[in-house]
Amino acid sequence: MDANEPGLGTNRPASERLEPPDSFVAQANVADPAVYAAFEENWPGAWERAGDLLEWDRPHERVLGAEDGFRWFQGGRLNACYNCVDRHLADRKNQVALAWEGRNGESRTYTYLELYHEVNEFAAALRELGVEEGDVVTMYMPMIPELPVAMLSCARIGAVHSVVYAGFAADALATRMNAADSAYLLTCDGYYRRGDAVLLKNKADTAAVTVDGDVTSVVVDRLDGYDCSLGADEHDYDELVCAHARERVDPVRRRASDDLFIIYTSGTTGTPKKVTHTTGGYLSYVAWTARAVLDIRPEDTYWCSADVGWITGHSYIVYGPLALGTTTVMYEGAPDHPEKTRIWEIIERNAVDIFYTAPTAIRAFMKWGAEYPADYDLSSLRLLGTVGEPINPRAWEWYHEHVGRGECPVVDTWWQTETGGILVSTLPAVSDMKPGTAGPPLPGISVSVVDDRGGIEAREGGYLVVDRPWPGMPQELCEGRRWANRGDDRSPADPTAWTYPTEDGAFVDKDGYVTILGRVDDVINVSGHRFGTMEIESAIVDVEGVAEAAVVSGDHDVHGKAIYAYVSPEDGHERQDALREGIVAAVKESIGPIARPEAIVFTPEMPKTRSGKIMRRLLADIANGEDLGDLSALRNPEVVGEIESTVEER
Repeated sequence: MDANEPGLGTNRPASERLEPPDSFVAQANVADPAVYAAFEENWPGAWERAGDLLEWDRPHERVLGAEDGFRWFQGGRLNACYNCVDRHLADRKNQVALAWEGRNGESRTYTYLELYHEVNEFAAALRELGVEEGDVVTMYMPMIPELPVAMLSCARIGAVHSVVYAGFAADALATRMNAADSAYLLTCDGYYRRGDAVLLKNKADTAAVTVDGDVTSVVVDRLDGYDCSLGADEHDYDELVCAHARERVDPVRRRASDDLFIIYTSGTTGTPKKVTHTTGGYLSYVAWTARAVLDIRPEDTYWCSADVGWITGHSYIVYGPLALGTTTVMYEGAPDHPEKTRIWEIIERNAVDIFYTAPTAIRAFMKWGAEYPADYDLSSLRLLGTVGEPINPRAWEWYHEHVGRGECPVVDTWWQTETGGILVSTLPAVSDMKPGTAGPPLPGISVSVVDDRGGIEAREGGYLVVDRPWPGMPQELCEGRRWANRGDDRSPADPTAWTYPTEDGAFVDKDGYVTILGRVDDVINVSGHRFGTMEIESAIVDVEGVAEAAVVSGDHDVHGKAIYAYVSPEDGHERQDALREGIVAAVKESIGPIARPEAIVFTPEMPKTRSGKIMRRLLADIANGEDLGDLSALRNPEVVGEIESTVEER
């Protein structure tokens, strides 16, 4: 392998394999290893089993049509809201569909029948406001129940929703509304963050002024005692719902290829990249992966701790779990407010069966200490999952031992906004687990690791590509945009003629398990040697006493670029000199002396977005003395000044 390729000196995870417990295998949704062969022998026809998880108004004619772009479940018609709500009423109308945990012990539950009524009422209200099939309704909302209600209401009438993360600034909201040609906005007066009120409508009003054309707004009253005056063409959510009490709106039959929602992938900088997911392909895929990978059953209480503002929340808080008729939990606020016990309290109180969270959160749990989960009854847990970024072996093992009691399988899932749902993961009752490695591609999914010229790098690090279509692919990929042609004479309609370049680095081991190295643009070039930031971070967090690490590129007079490592020690660990020596030794041993960090900056916590992701762009700006730009997406902006001072004192 060329020295300039990502993956050089990769800190390969241990080859330890853990078998799933027999008790789990005995009751799992998917436990037959033959499922992989079934997809290979009958691809794409085997995806019929995903479509069979839904109820169709008109059956599809073909699983995959490819005459004019890819069309999954071609000819079929269905309604996503009906599949997530109405069809469950006969068997479980009194079962809780949505359990919401708010601030300071506040909570609300919606049974499937109650959810059905409120979705119909708000759907009727949207129609009264002029929303028609195909219109885009933007939702600028925190984690409150009215958000999934509104998403389902749009799906019911055939409107397209576009959820914008509530942490974004007004400019980001306006940009997304203009890009989507959206004239309708659902927001709220504000929400609570660590006990303080955040006035969201003020930002929404600022955005509305710069949106092209008139905007019709609906405002949810969330803040206690806050007087939110409404202007022209602004409407109170509760009043609208009450005005349409007990109204029923017939679900609109949509083609499988019709748009369900729009979501934008960029953060607070750069031009937003539009991703449009379809009604039939997307919904069938998230239902299938929720059932096969997360092992969700109707009788479960399932909790994904993501924000609905991101794709994880769309797929695995709202659409996937509700399509399967389970109880899905959502929560507002931070995992450590008002206390660091909050996560475990929610799991115990709700008897959560399946917990799906991010490695960032797991590292925070490690930092706080194992005594917190130990004080709570977590015996209801059957399966654990991770999502959002690669997880290093040490964090994986901590999660498995201290949260799962060494008894729960852990699924380390890889996927993207563009993929709609999970593409790479173990099937928990079929595949052995390897800490730090996501696993093989799912049945029906084909991936390769290639070099920068597209050549196969079978057992080495390189660029991860998806080799053939899958039902959860968005319109942009169905229509052939943002695909890479293999450069031969095969027809564009031939599914084997295309690959999707994921822009993630990865390698595949001898067992076919994929380890994700991080984004290919998260690469630091030191004197001609390229290192993925993930491999360095993984070496650092394996050092005893380190809770989290973030590695970025900084300018260097000699080498051009140098490695800056920001390190958050575990609580109670105060010997920074010893920790620094251990970090340098670990990086040298795992990767090589050339990867030694130029600087190691200790910080009590990392700057994180409100979804829990480390804002590495900000850390790179600090390392390079650049202007820090917009900090509105941070949940802890107070730590930025402390980090800047530490860097300046070096």
